[in-house]
Amino acid sequence: MQIFTYTPPSIPWLDIRYQDRDIIVINKPSGLLSNPGRAANTFDCAINRLLQRYPEAILVHRLDCATSGIMVFALNKKAESNIKTQFQNRMSKKTYIAEVQGHIVDEEGVIELAMKPDTERPPLQQLAQDGKPSKTYFKVLERRQSSTLVELKPVTGRTHQLRIHMLAIGHPILGDDFYGDEKVISASKRLCLHAMSLSITHPYSGKAMTFSSAHPFS
Repeated sequence: MQIFTYTPPSIPWLDIRYQDRDIIVINKPSGLLSNPGRAANTFDCAINRLLQRYPEAILVHRLDCATSGIMVFALNKKAESNIKTQFQNRMSKKTYIAEVQGHIVDEEGVIELAMKPDTERPPLQQLAQDGKPSKTYFKVLERRQSSTLVELKPVTGRTHQLRIHMLAIGHPILGDDFYGDEKVISASKRLCLHAMSLSITHPYSGKAMTFSSAHPFS
C-alpha cells in the first residue's frame, strides 16, 4: 500500500450534469475527495467546490477519493432527508464499471461476503465472518489482453466493498494502491473504478431519474 498524497485535479473544477431547485448532480473526477478530511490540505473537495457556487448544497453520499463518477447532492433539507432515506433503504440503484486484473471466467455472478474495518490498518477493510453482510452483482463486459472490463452493481454500500469483493475472487481492480500488489498498482495511474450511473426518485416530483457518465477505461 502506498502513502496517501492528496493532489486533487483542478480540471474540470466542477463537471455539473444536472441541476434543479432540489438536487445537483456532478461527475466527480478521480483524485478528488467527496468531503474534507481532518488534515488542512484536504479542504479542496467536491462538496466545498459546490459550496463556493451553491451555498445551500448538502452532501448526501460519498465516493472514494480514487473513484470517479456520478454523485448527487441535495439543495435543501427536505431533499437531503428524502435522498438519504432512499440510500439507506436501498431504493437507489448504482452501476459501476471497473477494469480488473486477469480474466474473469464466469460471464456474470454475485459475490456475497461479510466485511468489517481492519482496526490495525485504517481505513482498510477486511473480510470477516462477524462482519456486515455485503452483496455485489457482476457482469463481464469485455475480456482484454490481460484484464477484464466488468459491470458492478452493489446491493449494499460498505466502505471499499467493490475493491474487497473483486480482490476476494482473485481479480483486484487495476490501480488499487490500497489492496493491490506492485503489479496491480503499476497497471494504471488511477483506480480503474467509475460510478457510471445512479438511479433515484426525485425528492419533489417523485419521478424516477437516472444520471450517467461514460467510463474512461476504453
